[in-house]
Amino acid sequence: MAKEYYRNSIKKFLCEPNDIVIGDLLINDDFETTDLQKNAWKEEVVILKEQLEVFASGDIVFEYTIPRIGSRIDTVLIINGVLFLLEFKVGAKEYSKSAKDQVMDYALDLKYFHEESKNKIIVPIIIATEADSITNSVDMMSDKIFDVISCNKGNIQALIFDILSRTEEKEIDLESWINSRYMPTPTIIEAAQALYRNHSVEDISRNDAGATNLSQTTIAIGKIIDQCKKRGEKAICFVTGVPGAGKTLAGLNIANERHQFEENEHAVFLSGNGPLVDVLHAALARDKAKRTDVTIREAERETKSFIQIIHKFRDDALSSNRAPVEKVSVFDEAQRAWDKDALTNFMNRKKGVPNFDKSEPDFLISIMDRHEDWATIICLVGGGQEIYRGEAGISDWFAALKAGYSDWKIYLSDKMTDSEYIGNESLQDLLGNREYDSISELHLGVSLRSFRSEKLSEFTKALLDNELHMAKKIYSELKETYPIVMTRNFDKAKKWVKSKARGTERYGLLASSEGKRLRANGIWVPTTINHVGWFLNGKDNVDSSFYLEVAASEFKVQGLEIDYGLLAWDADFRYYNRMFAYHKFRGDKWTHVRKEQQQKYLKNSYRVLLTRARQGLVIYVPEGSDIDPTTLREYYDGTYEYFKQIGIGEI
Repeated sequence: MAKEYYRNSIKKFLCEPNDIVIGDLLINDDFETTDLQKNAWKEEVVILKEQLEVFASGDIVFEYTIPRIGSRIDTVLIINGVLFLLEFKVGAKEYSKSAKDQVMDYALDLKYFHEESKNKIIVPIIIATEADSITNSVDMMSDKIFDVISCNKGNIQALIFDILSRTEEKEIDLESWINSRYMPTPTIIEAAQALYRNHSVEDISRNDAGATNLSQTTIAIGKIIDQCKKRGEKAICFVTGVPGAGKTLAGLNIANERHQFEENEHAVFLSGNGPLVDVLHAALARDKAKRTDVTIREAERETKSFIQIIHKFRDDALSSNRAPVEKVSVFDEAQRAWDKDALTNFMNRKKGVPNFDKSEPDFLISIMDRHEDWATIICLVGGGQEIYRGEAGISDWFAALKAGYSDWKIYLSDKMTDSEYIGNESLQDLLGNREYDSISELHLGVSLRSFRSEKLSEFTKALLDNELHMAKKIYSELKETYPIVMTRNFDKAKKWVKSKARGTERYGLLASSEGKRLRANGIWVPTTINHVGWFLNGKDNVDSSFYLEVAASEFKVQGLEIDYGLLAWDADFRYYNRMFAYHKFRGDKWTHVRKEQQQKYLKNSYRVLLTRARQGLVIYVPEGSDIDPTTLREYYDGTYEYFKQIGIGEI
């Protein structure tokens, strides 16, 4: 499939009949071209031939694809080594903010992920054809992207000349640019949308040497499924990975590829993460409704068969002993499955099942074991991600396999022996004498969430483990590509995230669910928020993250991400006497958290929060009070000083 609908030198484009240009655009259009689109192309060709007639050299590209965003750039001009991105709004009389964000998103995508554009000057231009001329502030930022320039159909030429008079760049080879490697790192929302549009995982994931194992993991899982189907076997495989490494992306890809009723291969992506499922359902439905004639409600019904909340899948199995329609089940965040006590208590009290006595892993395996021929379970396992009471970690999956399901083959990541997955226990103790295959491709070791730095998860671990020297060392390397700063002024923190984000890059306010005394600083952390709106709504919607009014806790953001984060750090997890102290606010005072498991949940909450931002983070540590005994300065100063020792700079 061509990456563009039309390309040529500007000189040849000017000489080519308009009908030939339009014909090429129509032939290469993947969809049924509407009359509106056809007329827009005609207008664009006429305008560009008038405006570009004075340029003796350069190239022109129409409808260049950006699969990560699921869109195409109207026109790219390559003149004197400068990339001009033109977004036409034919007939428009105003320069809309949404159009400016759209073309800036294109510029950022090329700068971040398109290899041949990485070090080039990029000029995003919005062309509202019937708008009045305005005076533009022609400014280039440090990464060689210009602020969005607004022009109408009559002053494109003058603006291009103005830019070229300010720059002196090496020529760009059109063939090299067109065929450049595209190495995107999509958010999980973008990835789900792209996969649902039938893009391959290679289209939307980095393919540089540091992250090739995402594709390798997908291939390895595919081989296991094919073997099960061919031989009539049942298998369970455990995929591990650092935070943000693409476990969920790999799982979504498998579920999407194997979602085929006609081949007896119906797959489902199951998650116990309610907010993640809600956001993905809404994102997929909105995207499909925008691209097709179906309503959002109709689109939602379809997406709910592809991605399901794990509790619905589990509870449906209570009403029947039949095997589920799914032959392939992908369990996201498998380490968060409920232990035996938690699920038994829930089934007895809430579901009226008095004799239930299984852990959630045991019950989920038993559901898939109902198949008489073949079945495959894929467990996606993150380390240090348990944040809810009753989450079993990975040990209950192994306990179920140790006690039964002897005909199931077991495939493990070769990192499963690491302490962050199985603690201080050994695989031999956990699995007994069960045989298993260890496969290196089932581990995802490179963080894709923070494409600016692969060291974020490593830094977060050192910081939370109180490894000062290690955290300091990693931070000195990390800060060059991934900014982490701090402040004791909330207004400064808000200004920082707003100043960093461009286009539709999303920023938001984060805080621990136990951050009860952030209220003294005007920050509420509600138990219930509109998490779909927080992640998906635009800058003009008060429920969106952009307003920085609603703090999202670890329970609302786990598995999801934003571009820039503002993390408000309360006294629940405070640094005191050279170590972290664990607290909860109850009634009118802070109380110590003494149970090891509860301490683990609190620490993991901050691990989740520290790793949500893809491009940068500002940490807000309140000043504290001399009067209010619940917000004393000493509760916050130690944390601030610890960060200072690490080297985190104050804005």
